[in-house]
Amino acid sequence: MSQTTHNPDASQRFIFENADIRGEIVRLNKTYLDTVRGKQYPEPVGALLGQFLAASALLSTTIKFDGRLVIQARSEGEVKVMMAECTSAGELRGIARYAQAPTSEQFSELLRGGNLVITIDTRKGEPYQGIVELEGTNLAECLQAYFYQSEQLASTFYFAADKDHVAGLMLQQLPGQLHKDEDERKRHWEHFSTLARTITDEELLSLPNADILHRLYHQEELRVFAPRDLKFACSCSRERTARAIAALGKVEVDEIIAEQGGVEISCEFCGTEYNFGPGELALLFEGAEEGTSH
Repeated sequence: MSQTTHNPDASQRFIFENADIRGEIVRLNKTYLDTVRGKQYPEPVGALLGQFLAASALLSTTIKFDGRLVIQARSEGEVKVMMAECTSAGELRGIARYAQAPTSEQFSELLRGGNLVITIDTRKGEPYQGIVELEGTNLAECLQAYFYQSEQLASTFYFAADKDHVAGLMLQQLPGQLHKDEDERKRHWEHFSTLARTITDEELLSLPNADILHRLYHQEELRVFAPRDLKFACSCSRERTARAIAALGKVEVDEIIAEQGGVEISCEFCGTEYNFGPGELALLFEGAEEGTSH
């Protein structure tokens, strides 16, 4: 088994040489802190958002795409929307939205009812979207149900978080290549997934990947790939913000100018503030009118 490194913001794939099963470990530190900084989330909400970030990173490596993978929950619980995304370049961001500050620590209350939606938004073609009901007692169970329903693939997820770190472990059964016999494939899956479930929160958060894999699978032959660096990054820009303002329509924007003297928008993901004065806004709508004139 190859030696792994302990990068605080990275994901790392591994596969079993003698079984049709792959795995991934992700850990986030600065990426997680940059995501929640200044948001004043209650601790359970911040920890759950961290799990969503880790999940988006894990899932983004299971497919080949150029774009972004988004995991979003819309619920009837205390948190109305929770979303995390990871781009093909390993850039992550996320957000939690609620009307009143959540008080529960339970997943079933924070995200009660509703759906979990996974979207693969590529730069080519139409986005792919899969949906599963939020019926599990935690995010790991919801993801396992998603893959079982949509891909017919057995999967197991494990997440851990503290105030500074988030970590995740994923195992997923692959289509039969090395072994075709279903009973044998089932034995392999039960064996490796049972071992994965013996990991503790403390081990997953603190141990280097090499130690985690040795602790779980020291008797197995693994192929471990190079880590993939991850970081917080926001895709907001002045140009995108201007387009969002234009979408409001000239009448509504003129009303805002009359009341406030201009338009100020702050990105909810990274906090960047964009200010538009009356002159710039007038030019914005002039350009839109010229583009639609015949």
